[in-house]
Amino acid sequence: MRVEQLRGGVVEAWHDVHVAVVDRTGRLVAHAGDPLLVTFWRSAAKPFQAAALVEDGVMERFGITDQELALACASHSSEPAQVAKVRELLAKIGYAERDLLCGPHPPLSERVAQDYQARGVRLTPVYSNCSGKHALARHHGWPTEFYTRAEHPVQQRCLAEVSRWAEVPQEKIATGVDGCGVVCFALPLRNMALAYAKLGKGEGTAPRSPLPRLAATMLHHPELIAGEGRPCTELMRAHPGRVITKVGAEGVYCALLVGEGLGVALKVADGHALASALALAAVLEALGLRPLPPALGPRPNLNTRGEPVGELRVNGGLEQ
Repeated sequence: MRVEQLRGGVVEAWHDVHVAVVDRTGRLVAHAGDPLLVTFWRSAAKPFQAAALVEDGVMERFGITDQELALACASHSSEPAQVAKVRELLAKIGYAERDLLCGPHPPLSERVAQDYQARGVRLTPVYSNCSGKHALARHHGWPTEFYTRAEHPVQQRCLAEVSRWAEVPQEKIATGVDGCGVVCFALPLRNMALAYAKLGKGEGTAPRSPLPRLAATMLHHPELIAGEGRPCTELMRAHPGRVITKVGAEGVYCALLVGEGLGVALKVADGHALASALALAAVLEALGLRPLPPALGPRPNLNTRGEPVGELRVNGGLEQ
């Protein structure tokens, strides 16, 4: 499978795609490219890092709502309502914004970014798309200083959850530093897909698994997982209750088809973000999720006068 850019009927650029589709037992049911490709999970790991908030009693202690839990799973667009929710979460756990160690960046939504720039909004750490997930240390009494470091108990706790649900021993998970400063994890696509398959009904997981609650939270609040006009939110809105989608940086995307119990993980080899969204939509369509939002079909390639001169499209499919 690859995503091709055509101009005048000629393929001038292409983006190779690797995909793993796995059921709850870990069986590989479909793939493209190399389903065992090892890459960083990036922000698509967030639901499993957030599992500790549910399992450790953090939500009950601080009165954290499902909306705030959704933001812990999110790569949000820095929309005003999302930022306000993050501030409410910080207030509940006794954090100030200065305690956040994620740096600010332009909003992931181009529309929001343009609006803030036009109005001269000063971007601070609370606007980071990761600001909802920096919240575990207070519950355990762990130091809040340097919580981004790999050896800090917060990051060790997150590593343990990733290892548990992806079924990869901790010592075999390579780590690096994510864009927001915390630890990110490298593992095979097949194991990422397995973790997402488990998000479903919790079948095959331990009693009182946190995963069903995380899944329900994401399904009920697609507007918080990404934002208006972004693929994660639009795919979940198009099929309420049927699919969870979660973007990661550098061409990573993951999904759960709820009824089928199938987890999906893909990586666009060169990290092309738009190609990863189109590829995910094509994979979900091949697995029976129809119709898809029109914006996730072939994308016209326009010149500076707004005239179509080609398109970006997915070529190839899944192997069973």
